[in-house]
Amino acid sequence: MKGTLERVDGLLTGEYLLTIRTTTNPGLRELVGRGVAFEVKKDRGRRSLDANGYYWVLVTKLAEGLRTSKSRIHNILLRRYGQRMLIDDKPIYAVIPDTEEASRLTEEDETIHLKPTSQVKSGKDGRLYRTYVLLRGSHEYDSREMTVLIDGAISECKEVGIETLTPEELERLKGYEKQAVKVM
Repeated sequence: MKGTLERVDGLLTGEYLLTIRTTTNPGLRELVGRGVAFEVKKDRGRRSLDANGYYWVLVTKLAEGLRTSKSRIHNILLRRYGQRMLIDDKPIYAVIPDTEEASRLTEEDETIHLKPTSQVKSGKDGRLYRTYVLLRGSHEYDSREMTVLIDGAISECKEVGIETLTPEELERLKGYEKQAVKVM
């Protein structure tokens, strides 16, 4: 649920009374007076669909220019500029055979995004296994994270001579508008 934090009042008991303005949600009335769990944090905003569309235009141009698949380019960009998947603020790791085939599969996968580490260990079966870090898919990114990914894709395009939008056009697409949170 999203809303605006309207007021924070300190009570004599040391507790706080929060007033939050949000759109109507009929289920909220049923919770009045009951214990609830919630989290209040600054809304960083979701990435804009225009920014997402532009990112995929860049991925397509890079794939065509480098004569490879969009999936491979997307995974390369996520490895360089993407965000790790975290559980309880800790990264998630996967251990995969350290083979050319496994490496190729991780570069082409469209649903799971993995970044190889330098950690390679020998398994009980005598084969080598590489540790990978699990990355979040870009569809989960907020506007700040998407900006980092787009800036990285632009940098990669410029390195191989692919034309990109002007800085002014990028400002409009990436949704740099500041989101103010009013606290009384």
